[in-house]
Amino acid sequence: MKTQQTGTERKTTNSRRPLLIFHPDTLATLNARPEDYSPIVSESRLKSLRYALAGWLYMLRYQKNTRIQAVFSVAAMALALWLGLPPRDWAVLVIIITMNWMAEFINAALEAAVNLASPQLHPMARVCKDVGAAAVLLAAVAAVLVGAFIFAPPLLERLVPLLAR
Repeated sequence: MKTQQTGTERKTTNSRRPLLIFHPDTLATLNARPEDYSPIVSESRLKSLRYALAGWLYMLRYQKNTRIQAVFSVAAMALALWLGLPPRDWAVLVIIITMNWMAEFINAALEAAVNLASPQLHPMARVCKDVGAAAVLLAAVAAVLVGAFIFAPPLLERLVPLLAR
């Protein structure tokens, strides 16, 4: 911080700009009081939704794996639609896809927090990031297995007659 004195007033300026990582309103959010976010006021709910969507868009824009995940999510839903899966299978698909998105989002948040807390290389920071990545891998493996159980039988029913011709 620099202190400048001009005439009778004394002015303190910060030579570094504030770090805005995810959203332009980050500082306003950090400086807000709890009473500013009353559960009765619907405007705060809309702001919360806007921040959540901003986080999702951030992930799609800056995280390559999230874009790949979006393609697979849409492909799985399209395949489920084409196969005419029953509601119970749809429910399982929605849960497993949501689980994967959540694992990816939590991993990205964990990595960002570790980067802020430990800008230098540190063995425990690496452990934290590796464990977050392992959670995403676990969710992906579960999704592949669940997808195989759900999609294989109806897919074989459709494809075997086509291949037998």
